[in-house]
Amino acid sequence: MQWTIFLAAETAKEGGLFDLDATLPLMALQFLLLVVVLNVVFYKPLSKAIDDRSEYIRVNQSEAQERLTKAETLAKQYEQQLVESRRKSQAIIATAQADATKLASQKLMEAQQEAQVQREQAQRELDQQKQHALRSLEEQVDSLSNQILEKLLGQVPG
Repeated sequence: MQWTIFLAAETAKEGGLFDLDATLPLMALQFLLLVVVLNVVFYKPLSKAIDDRSEYIRVNQSEAQERLTKAETLAKQYEQQLVESRRKSQAIIATAQADATKLASQKLMEAQQEAQVQREQAQRELDQQKQHALRSLEEQVDSLSNQILEKLLGQVPG
């Protein structure tokens, strides 16, 4: 503690706490020169790199925003096309189902008509065969009756 008082007293004798001789302007000049050198060597390249990076980020962000907008527009367009395609496919399916139903009912009706025709034809054939069988039976009955009569009458002395 005594040393600090002694140094303060020694300093006070020479001109006070600060000595304003040629050192102050020289120190100010050194400070300004240091500021200029630091500005040229460190701060300008660093601020240029920061500005370049900021510009790069801004450009990429604007491009990304444009791509996002374009992607959203394309997504909406594709959704509309998808809705339109679904509607068209449903219409095609409905038309195909209606055509298939119409064709199936038409084929069913044709099959029923053909079955009716075949049934009628079979009935006619059966009727013809029945008539033929009845005629044949009548002929056989007539011939058997005649034979029986001939045998009966032929045995009776006459």
